[in-house]
Formats: sequence, structure tokens, C-alpha cells
Amino acid sequence: MKVAYSRVSSHKGQETGMETQIDILEKFGVDKMFVETGSGTTTKGRDKLKECLDFVREGDELVITRIDRLARSVLDLQTIVKQLNEKGVTLTATEQPIDTKTASGKCFLDMLSVFSEFETNLRRERQLEGIKNAKEKGVYKGRKQNIDVEQIKKLKEEGYGATQIARELNIHRDSVYRLLKKGGEK
Repeated sequence: MKVAYSRVSSHKGQETGMETQIDILEKFGVDKMFVETGSGTTTKGRDKLKECLDFVREGDELVITRIDRLARSVLDLQTIVKQLNEKGVTLTATEQPIDTKTASGKCFLDMLSVFSEFETNLRRERQLEGIKNAKEKGVYKGRKQNIDVEQIKKLKEEGYGATQIARELNIHRDSVYRLLKKGGEK
């Protein structure tokens, strides 16, 4: 059975990318498709990927359009490929010469995974550099605070604990601790 996995990031404007992937995978003749929206920088929180990997059986072929749709880190990709190998499932990419049935396909898969992770790391470095430069110019000040610190203090004075304050204000308890500490309270 040919089983497909398709993913686009959660950024606006990615809908056409998903449609393109689905069209390509359908033309490739897949029998079942798992479609997901979210970041590929980690496998955490990617329920459709987990569902797909649980679904495939010995003799199946997992089909993707490109390797970066499956994983963006070498470790995640190697973990997925190991899982597939243990189940007797091969991996094929429609837009790249990847086919784990062949030695050259396996080699190309390993090379692409290294470059994919490298690209992710470069993008992260550029983003951090851009934020640093914007902060130095006074353009970037971070996200505006949307937590009422005075309300936290008031609830604390009324005897509320951090967990109760967090529930009351629908915020994370760590935020309560951080803001109380910042204000000189414990």
C-alpha cells in the first residue's frame, strides 16, 4: 500500500503548498493520505505524523513530496527512517531521488537531511541576528505584555497562591512566579 504524508507550516499563505503536495501525491497513486499543518522543526505535536507511522505496515511505501515535509533535523529523520525500516516500510520522495529500496536513494536521503537541518539552523541564526539588530535600533521591543501585573499583586495580597492566580487570570503559573519575582515579591 502506498501511504502519503503531507505537511505545510502553519504560516499564512501555505494553503496552496498543501494543495500542490496533495495533487502530486494523488498523481503518484497513493492509497491513503495523512495531511498536517505545523512546523517541521520537531516531531513533537505532529499527531498526523504519529498516526501515519503507526498505520504503515510491512511492505507499505511511505510517500512524501520532499524530505523537509517529513523532518527538518537529522535526528528526527533518522528516527523516522529507523522506525520505517524496523516495520519493513520503504520511503519515497516524489520530488527528490529518494527511495530507501536502493543504496543511492538511502545515501541521497542522508545528505538531504544534513542540508535541511543546516538550512533550519541558518534561518534561526538570521532571525536572532535580525531581532538583535532591531532591538539595538529600538525598533523591536518584544511582544506587548498582556498580563495585568497589578491584578496579580492584588490577588496575591488577598491570599491567593500562584496556581490560583494563574487559573483566575487564565495564564501560566510560571508567568505568575516570574512577574511576582520581578516585582520583588515571593
